Amino acid sequence: MNIYFCGMIGSGKTTIGKRLAQSLALDFYDLDQEMDRILGYSFHKLVEEEGWVAFRELEYSICKRFAKFENSIICLGGGTVRYEWNLDVIQGSGLVILMTASLEELIRRVKLADRPRVNVGTTVEEDIRMIWQKSRDKYYGAADLVYATDQKSIEEEVRELKQLVREVYRNRIYPDGKTPKDDNQKKA
Repeated sequence: MNIYFCGMIGSGKTTIGKRLAQSLALDFYDLDQEMDRILGYSFHKLVEEEGWVAFRELEYSICKRFAKFENSIICLGGGTVRYEWNLDVIQGSGLVILMTASLEELIRRVKLADRPRVNVGTTVEEDIRMIWQKSRDKYYGAADLVYATDQKSIEEEVRELKQLVREVYRNRIYPDGKTPKDDNQKKA
């Protein structure tokens, strides 16, 4: 089972995802970084030169590849779950965790990191608010779990998420109606 982190820019997907992957001894992948690796340059340049359609096509092909992985933590791009074709692939191959933070905290983090804006010509505040308005319902609709990241240390967040993931895995029901407990009983 893969674990997918979705959420707004600045929500902690990559920072926490990397640490959680280390803690659980799982592979870690970041969709934006994978896109840059494949392109050989920043995906922002792809958007500038070829547009959002080319970006979304590449994003979808990477999501399909990620869905074939097992036991990985995968950080999605901020807009990935806004598109049904990505959701179909992602939700069929793992647990989707929405990482949230207050808009004020997102704005603070994005300013600190000096990240590029999606909506060119806007302030950080305007950009974050516009993205949130467009994406909020899709984020919550895609998520199996919602986790707030703005009140704790990274270490606390990793510890809590590790426990949540273990709990979800323990209570998971497979397509055939069995659970991990059923598998363990057969082995005994």
